[in-house]
Amino acid sequence: NTTESNVAVETLDDVPEHVLRGLPEDVRLFPSAVDKTRLGVWATKSILKGKKFGPFVGDKKKRSQV
Repeated sequence: NTTESNVAVETLDDVPEHVLRGLPEDVRLFPSAVDKTRLGVWATKSILKGKKFGPFVGDKKKRSQV
């Protein structure tokens, strides 16, 4: 039996305003299915392949770096 009470959980209050403004209307941030302490990006309906949204802020990474 392990307790995760000391683990910080990411909330919407932790997300910068520019990130929230950049989300398409059919995309939401909810708890991640992979890591329950983090937020994940969830689509409320299908997103067409190649759809772009942003603006992108941050460092671009190569596939081998992620």
